[in-house]
Amino acid sequence: MGGFSQAIADAFSLLLGFDARVFEIVLLSLQVSSLAVLIGTFIGLPLGACLAVGNFPGKQAAAVVVNGFMGLPSVVVGVVVYLVLSRSGPMGDFGLLYTPSAMVIAQVVLVVPLMAAISRQVVEDSWRQYCEELSALRFGWRDTVRVLLYDCRFSLSVAVLAGLGRAMSEVGAVMIVGGNIDRSTRVMTTAIALETSKGDLPLAIALGMVLLVLILLLNAGAFALRTSVMRRFE
Repeated sequence: MGGFSQAIADAFSLLLGFDARVFEIVLLSLQVSSLAVLIGTFIGLPLGACLAVGNFPGKQAAAVVVNGFMGLPSVVVGVVVYLVLSRSGPMGDFGLLYTPSAMVIAQVVLVVPLMAAISRQVVEDSWRQYCEELSALRFGWRDTVRVLLYDCRFSLSVAVLAGLGRAMSEVGAVMIVGGNIDRSTRVMTTAIALETSKGDLPLAIALGMVLLVLILLLNAGAFALRTSVMRRFE
């Protein structure tokens, strides 16, 4: 117990002392995950809205695929992105492997299905409510998607927060494509795994505390938004 208590105390010392290593790793984590979610927002939300509004062959199959991809194993995504970005892969000439850009790509692949699935459900509920009005106004599907995305913007914020939580807590894919290189591609999750294996528990615990607080804040934000939206439509 003495060693555990000392590790906790040292972790708090790192946090309260604004340790440079902790700050650097947390900053890179936020940068990579935020960029991945930003890109995922512009892909996942319109994709989910198109699945909700569109009427095309294979629509149900596409919805099943999107829902199924919500649970994509991160290590599988990591291997696929690694093969694409490796020297022998189709994007090998860009030299993206073992860079933050590769980590962003892997996280985008992970968050897009999640955001698309949530977006589809939210927009589909709104589409049922406004279907007759939008049809009477002779809105095309592009205009319909645009209107519904704007109308559901508060509810869709939950999808964005969920995507950010998924990106920040991911470890397998970013470790494979990023390489967990010190001062280059080391983020909170990969650093926690590495420092724990090395026996540097204070740093691992400090990063774990920061990650846990961020995830709790994201969930609290999602809950507050969901509650606000429900009250708005009462």
